[in-house]
Amino acid sequence: MYQPPQFIAKESRQALDIIKAHPFASLISVDEAGLPFVTHLPLHVEVSDAGVGKMTLLGHCAKPNPHWKYLQARPQAVVTFLGPNAYLSPQIYPDLVRVPSWNYLAVHCKVQATLIEEPLAKDRLLKKLISDHEPAYAEQWIDLGIEFQHKMLAGIVGFELQVLDLQCKIKINQHRPESHAKLHEMYAAGNDNERALADWMTRLGLCA
Repeated sequence: MYQPPQFIAKESRQALDIIKAHPFASLISVDEAGLPFVTHLPLHVEVSDAGVGKMTLLGHCAKPNPHWKYLQARPQAVVTFLGPNAYLSPQIYPDLVRVPSWNYLAVHCKVQATLIEEPLAKDRLLKKLISDHEPAYAEQWIDLGIEFQHKMLAGIVGFELQVLDLQCKIKINQHRPESHAKLHEMYAAGNDNERALADWMTRLGLCA
């Protein structure tokens, strides 16, 4: 993605935090016609250590979805995560010679895919996603019984996406310090996305 230097994340941990807070991703591959093919799906993220070393994304798609076939034929793909985003009004500036814009946080990952088709491995994958979003459901999943579980597992194809390269863009008007106080004030009083951006401004020290 286009990365002006002032918007490049300065800490690798920031990308991981965005992924964990906004796990609903876009997985992008090339189809048989050479066009982008996109699947929207939640992904579980794992790292090799307490920091942000080797990163792996885990997910699955329905077996009728051809995306797994594209991953099998062309294992390299792109995954994107979109964090909080909101309109930026020119009212935040002390002068009037300004235009509207949009602030946002985004992570793009170049990945290498490996399919997960063995039932026990798919079950482990599902339990990781369950743990991310509704840990209490794990007991219900077990209570559904082996036969039903195998039927459900047969209907999906899992995949492990090894992150080869990562870009993290944090665009919150960092290069316009004269706007920070007013922008933070407006975002802090706004909707969920705007308040999340206000929190990031605080984290980055942009609201002093």
